[in-house]
Amino acid sequence: MSTVIPVRASVATLLVLPFLSIPAVAADFERDVEPILHQRCYLCHGAQQQMSGLRLDSRESAYERRESGPAVVPGDPEASGLVQRIESAEDGFRMPPGDDPLSVADKAALRAWIAAGAEWPDSLASPRERVTAGGATESHWAFQPVVRPALPSVRHAEWVRNPIDRFVLAKLEAERLAPSPEAPARTLLRRVHFDLTGLPPSAAGVDALESGGGTPSYEAMVDELLESPHFGERWALPWLDLARYADSDGYERDPLRPHAWRWRHWVIDALNRDMPYDRFTVEQIAGDLLPAATVEQRVATGFLRNGIKNREAGTKNAQKRFEETVDRLNTVANSWL
Repeated sequence: MSTVIPVRASVATLLVLPFLSIPAVAADFERDVEPILHQRCYLCHGAQQQMSGLRLDSRESAYERRESGPAVVPGDPEASGLVQRIESAEDGFRMPPGDDPLSVADKAALRAWIAAGAEWPDSLASPRERVTAGGATESHWAFQPVVRPALPSVRHAEWVRNPIDRFVLAKLEAERLAPSPEAPARTLLRRVHFDLTGLPPSAAGVDALESGGGTPSYEAMVDELLESPHFGERWALPWLDLARYADSDGYERDPLRPHAWRWRHWVIDALNRDMPYDRFTVEQIAGDLLPAATVEQRVATGFLRNGIKNREAGTKNAQKRFEETVDRLNTVANSWL
């Protein structure tokens, strides 16, 4: 008998069709099981909430013996509360609750994993969420001290020019890919200009490059572009977008804001002067509250005045103020948090 089984449903199909003479595929926790738990179980049994004291993003909790029985008994699906719940037809007992039970394939994958011994790798034994229910940090990579990693070994070390290249090349070689050819000097010249200033290189600069006379080094060219006032103009744009900057109110009448440009110029100048980010933050949120605040520090708080302004006749002042306050709060939160 010849049967074609889709790869995605291979585990489930082999379990629900026992008459097929094809060896079962072992369920892998990271590939087959954890995604199901993450999508369908962690909302009620994860880092933020543990209904009935059960936490399924923790190996210790899943294997723990409890009054109602352990959720997972390695090698014994029938004794595992997890299997009993997901396969039950009884409303109120079946999990997940509601009208959207697990698919046949998902149920089969969980059963197969438990039947094979419920192997749970040590690297995934701790919860994947950032914070536990008690507020303590877990082993998520974002909470680990910054350390200098060991440089990976590569086969074509002659391509490497700096330590970062080793990581790039190691990944390429793992995927059996080769690095792209180095960009021609003209292409590189255009890329660095557009990246740093948003403007193309001058015709004289391109001519000098192609003639080979008096061409500055790449490092010197980067330094020159970083010193250009156009650098601040280019990189202010993403921040102006976050702050919802505009030269007019928008909304219905759309009157001009004749002094809005002063805050825009403050942002450009701050970037060109390489202002530290903490100062960049404080002055925009509370520059007017600093001791002996300067005019420029007060201008910085123009960040808070970029929101919508409804000047429509008949607008209720209380409602308008509420909407503007919410808009301002959302802008600050989305920009910094």
